[in-house]
Amino acid sequence: MIPIDEIKKAISNLNNIILSTPLNLIDSYSNKYSSNVYVKREDLQITRSFKIRGSYNKIFSLNNEEKKRGVVCSSAGNHAQGVSFSCNKLKINGTIFMPNTTPTIKVNKVKEFGGKYIKVKLIGDSYDDCYKDAIEYSNKNKKIFIHPFDDEKVISGQGTLAYEIYKELSDTIDYMFIPIGGGGLVSGFISVFKKLSPKTKIIGVEPTGAASMHVSLNKKRLVELKEIDTFVDGAAVKKSGKIAFELCKKYLDGIILVPEGYICQTILDMYNNDGIIAEPAGAMSLASLDFYKNKIKNKKVLCLVCGGNNDITRMGIIKEKALLHSNLKHYFIIKFPQRAGALKDFVTNILGPNDDITYFEYSKKTNKENGPAVVGIQLENQNDLKPLIKKMKKYNFYSGYINSDESLFNFLI
Repeated sequence: MIPIDEIKKAISNLNNIILSTPLNLIDSYSNKYSSNVYVKREDLQITRSFKIRGSYNKIFSLNNEEKKRGVVCSSAGNHAQGVSFSCNKLKINGTIFMPNTTPTIKVNKVKEFGGKYIKVKLIGDSYDDCYKDAIEYSNKNKKIFIHPFDDEKVISGQGTLAYEIYKELSDTIDYMFIPIGGGGLVSGFISVFKKLSPKTKIIGVEPTGAASMHVSLNKKRLVELKEIDTFVDGAAVKKSGKIAFELCKKYLDGIILVPEGYICQTILDMYNNDGIIAEPAGAMSLASLDFYKNKIKNKKVLCLVCGGNNDITRMGIIKEKALLHSNLKHYFIIKFPQRAGALKDFVTNILGPNDDITYFEYSKKTNKENGPAVVGIQLENQNDLKPLIKKMKKYNFYSGYINSDESLFNFLI
């Protein structure tokens, strides 16, 4: 556990560098779960993420000789922004390794924050891919590697966020839902609250497609996953940090795995209901509440909007994933008779009054009795799926359901 004195030292290091972000009671979620739900808005931080806290504290703490050599980091985006901002502020040269899959908005912001003091290298398809190259580069060039989560100075910096919350809400919080990627953030919260408010339950949150901490805790050893879903890029880590694993093994009160589709629905809800623009990792905390709805009733709850660096061009994919998770979006292979009026018959006889065709691909082949089409349909109610398929079969339109064919579905979507 990181000593409170180290976290207080980090607070001093970050003085006049970062913002003390708002901590608000959020009515929509408080009413939904019959509890008092507070959100800490790190999406409003200087770099629109909490990561600047740990990266600046680490780089500031280097000695003069280390600063002169320069720094290196690997990151899916938010840690990179924190490092680049810190390099510019402290006039230190830095090299940033980022996955090729990093959203464009994050890459551009890294370059903007770092200015002439940083260089960006895009390598690999995940954080873990570029991490290996970054380590090799830093060793070869004798530069200081700034780890995004498995470093005590970085964790001390993230702990300043927990301490800010403690100062405002004291020991009155019943439950805290903390996102986990590599584990630096949850380590900071464990270090503060298990020391100053041990009765507060700390629940970790991971995406189902990148549940490295969950798997490691179940197996009682640090495990590296072979494959992960990188959609929740801020939490897409194949292997959690050693420090975080030991702290979570001893102090974490629970862990939740949230499906990526439900995270997407939460992103949409946060924007539509509360005007909050959250990235996927930033929405995980609020998304997790549904899994604890019976336990948090009439309780005081803390959630983090840990980041708001969401590329607007991803919103179409986010909406699609949300609809698929809610069983409202479905794709079929349809047999169309090779005659005029077939499409009209399909719309009239098959679709409900509020169903919508959102995707249609068809090529007429006059030498065959039927021509195949790929059709995407958005339903008003998830219970309408079985009646829809029944009508397709009755009128001899049905040929196949694509959602359940993983390889074909992934190719299409």
